Amino acid sequence: MEKKLKQEPSNCLKVVLFGPESSGKTTLSKQLARHYNSIWVPEYAREYLQEKWNNERLTCEPKDLLPIAIGQMKNENRLAKKTDSVLVCDTDLLETKVYSEVYYSGVCDAVIEKFALENKYDLYFLTYIDTPWEADDLRDKPHERLDMFKAFQEALVKYNRPYVLLKGDQSTRLELAIKHIDNLLKERL
Repeated sequence: MEKKLKQEPSNCLKVVLFGPESSGKTTLSKQLARHYNSIWVPEYAREYLQEKWNNERLTCEPKDLLPIAIGQMKNENRLAKKTDSVLVCDTDLLETKVYSEVYYSGVCDAVIEKFALENKYDLYFLTYIDTPWEADDLRDKPHERLDMFKAFQEALVKYNRPYVLLKGDQSTRLELAIKHIDNLLKERL
């Protein structure tokens, strides 16, 4: 099982969109992948949990987190082999860890936590909550957005992850993200 959560070596620059629900991560992930003519890794949890909701009308439970983490890393490792430029990840295991701790009384599966801390990314983009809330079947904390944002920011600081805070409209966020990715790409030359 541990092998399924381990990040495989790759030649690409890896960036993660990180932050609370409905804060623009997926929109920006797609925009960045399009800009760099590259690939984005969708958030596997959405697919997994939407199917669960559609079939059983049940929300996320602690037992769902390991299959979600495995699915996320399977997709990331598969897609990282398809690019040598930028891989844009709509989430990572550290995000799964934060959600687990917030929703389940500070607890995270030890195996998920291990790889959340071991897997490495070149840069995180922390998305602020100044985007309009968009309700859907899975989102459930519209009034706790600031608390969730703080939990995500605290995790980045605690685990010493390189990050840039993204605020403002879509074009402002995109422009700032491109600037930081371009700088990282120049450093790789």
